[in-house]
Amino acid sequence: MKKRFVFNMVTLFSIYNLIVLYIGWHGWLFLKVVCSKPSLLLYSLSVLFLSYSYFIGRSFRHVKIFRWIGSYWMAVVQYGIVLLPLADLIGMGLIIAFMSTDQTILLVGTVTLTLFILIFALGSFNAWSPVTRIFDLEMNKKGSHLSQLRIVMASDMHYGDISGSSHLQRMVKIINDLYPDIILFPGDIIDDEPGPFIRKKMGAIMKQLEAPLGVYGVLGNHEYYGGKVQEIVEELERSGVRILLDEAIVVDQSFVLVGRKDRTDKSRRALDSLLTGLDPSSLPLFLMDHQPYHLEQAGSHGFDLMLSGHTHRGQMAPNHLITRRMYELDWGYKQKDQLHAIVSSGYGFWGPPIRIGSRSEIVVINITFG
Repeated sequence: MKKRFVFNMVTLFSIYNLIVLYIGWHGWLFLKVVCSKPSLLLYSLSVLFLSYSYFIGRSFRHVKIFRWIGSYWMAVVQYGIVLLPLADLIGMGLIIAFMSTDQTILLVGTVTLTLFILIFALGSFNAWSPVTRIFDLEMNKKGSHLSQLRIVMASDMHYGDISGSSHLQRMVKIINDLYPDIILFPGDIIDDEPGPFIRKKMGAIMKQLEAPLGVYGVLGNHEYYGGKVQEIVEELERSGVRILLDEAIVVDQSFVLVGRKDRTDKSRRALDSLLTGLDPSSLPLFLMDHQPYHLEQAGSHGFDLMLSGHTHRGQMAPNHLITRRMYELDWGYKQKDQLHAIVSSGYGFWGPPIRIGSRSEIVVINITFG
């Protein structure tokens, strides 16, 4: 097992360095055409700094600039893989047809650089400018005294070094202005570890959320990655968010809310064991499960609503083509018998604050019981 792990890491490291070399070589060709005498040493050191900033930032967490630079570099890598092979093909065609090598590099390089700038500009706007998506649902179960319910949901905020206080303040204002009855956070609220959340006093901002039936959440995979699950749970509880860890609670004697541990947690209980003592036919059953797997299982156990996140809808196209194949529902709404499933693309982002083909979003679910 250890040998396999080492082999996999060496393979990934080698592939990554080849990609960096490929991107760096294209940048150097363009730089030689637009600059008179560029320094190869200085350029090489700059590319090395950019390509390893994220890893450096993981080791020196208090130096935020490394995380920012490294995160944006991830987007450079992704779209470098997409755009540069196409630029090579076009460039070779132009050289074969009629253009000199330098003219081709200048033209194709300028167009490619412009595309990178447009992608980063549009992607940043999509990431930092959330939209509100509204779903109006009807359920054939009558709560004890509720005829209607408004849920406001946000997932995958990834609060930490990059998605910070200002983005949280924006979320709090949007949610409070929607006048929710209950607020639900289905996972990845905090990015990896609670340090930045605590240092930036984001808990005090989170406490400003207002909903008469309360604020509830579950953990996502990223809350497990830092190995500080208990600290995260305690910090979120202090921030006014009740975290459900394989728990089922009755809210206002009107509906049952079940919150699951993430699939990352090997101690996660089976779904049916969480319903012991509950009658699925009496009150509406709502489920928060961070990763949108097994919709049919939730439906067969009598759940009426399943809320998830995790996918980010790929975050940066064309990654959505991958998530679409991985999940039965990777974004949006789907009904299976009595089950209404909603998967959010998330309010925040992982890695670069860039979204192409997706938007940061807050989800409103208006339920009418009948």
